Amino acid sequence: MDAVPCVRVSQCHAQQVRRCLQSKGALDLSLSLLKESDETVLLPILQSCLPQLDPLSLRTTVDSSGTCEIVWSQSHLQLKKKRGWTRSNKLEKILGEVLEAHGERWTEELREDLPRSFQRHGDLLLLGDNCFSLPLWKKMDQQIWSMVAKGLGAKRLAKISRISRDGFRSPVVMMLLGEHSWVKHVDNRISYEFDVTRCMFSAGNITEKLRVAGFDCRGETVVDLYAGIGYFTLPYLVHTGASRVHACEWNPNAVKALQRNLETNGVSDRCTVHQGDNRQLQLCDIADRVNLGLIPSSEDGWLVACRLLKRTTGGILHIHQNVTSALPNTISDATQRTSGKKADREAWQVWADDTANHIASLLKDITGARWITNNRHIEHVKSYAPHVHHVVLDLECRPS
Repeated sequence: MDAVPCVRVSQCHAQQVRRCLQSKGALDLSLSLLKESDETVLLPILQSCLPQLDPLSLRTTVDSSGTCEIVWSQSHLQLKKKRGWTRSNKLEKILGEVLEAHGERWTEELREDLPRSFQRHGDLLLLGDNCFSLPLWKKMDQQIWSMVAKGLGAKRLAKISRISRDGFRSPVVMMLLGEHSWVKHVDNRISYEFDVTRCMFSAGNITEKLRVAGFDCRGETVVDLYAGIGYFTLPYLVHTGASRVHACEWNPNAVKALQRNLETNGVSDRCTVHQGDNRQLQLCDIADRVNLGLIPSSEDGWLVACRLLKRTTGGILHIHQNVTSALPNTISDATQRTSGKKADREAWQVWADDTANHIASLLKDITGARWITNNRHIEHVKSYAPHVHHVVLDLECRPS
């Protein structure tokens, strides 16, 4: 199962938070809650409702000692058994009738070739490459895609086959139904528009976008070294009060979407877009804050970020990284789960300390003066695999 957005909450508050989520229509009723070994519970939530969920307001439903956070989990969340009519039943019935009209017989092999999951972008569904792969579907005319869209409650369909090796991680997507491929997401009152055949949308970093939106950047100059379509550029402009944001992006398709999003959200007058390789950026000594939102590692941008920081006052670097920790295979499962979380946090801290030292060294090489680097916070964004975690280090850098 793909990673699922969840609210992790202490067991003693689980029912209270569950009722709160259900009242907001955010609880994923197709999945069962999951009890963890650390006396917390994972409550699955609908990805479409993530932008409307405020972690701070959720925390008001628990006491100060209780856990309540939004996470992405790859734990085995069980599908609930549903009675009655389901969307998959409807799709199967519709396609069965279409095939019968073409003189074809419905088979179990065809049933197994139907989509089990997909990405929804408004009225467009993006199907994976593991469905509609049998030769029979290719023999059908365009009518088949209209029927699939009807069965899944969409108006447009597209299918992604792989991620391109063009250096931009562009998706290889084919439109199956619909006149255009631009879609829109609204997260935290910010509108993101992009072309699904040219750009990917990172839904998994919603918690980090919400955290960034809560920063106080009034009067600050911010540089976003990996802007994409504006995942973090826009929260800085719309919510934090930043006076100027420099957005760097080398993918021309992402730049096109970014410029459109800046106009749509009414903040283009406070943003300068720099298209091209940020390692060639001519700016220096201007930033109060630099966002390095690239994974699995943003290390190629560390030297650039250090050059950008204001020489007299310094600033804060938000450094993204996939950090891996390891566990011996000789311990029991229960012990491994508990020890694993501790090992993960220790690995994050080791990486953060090493990064702080590295950045201090870079700053000294650039300026000729000693700098003090302080690990202000390590934020866990999501898990990619067992003991592989996307984290963000808030590193304060000040000249001494």
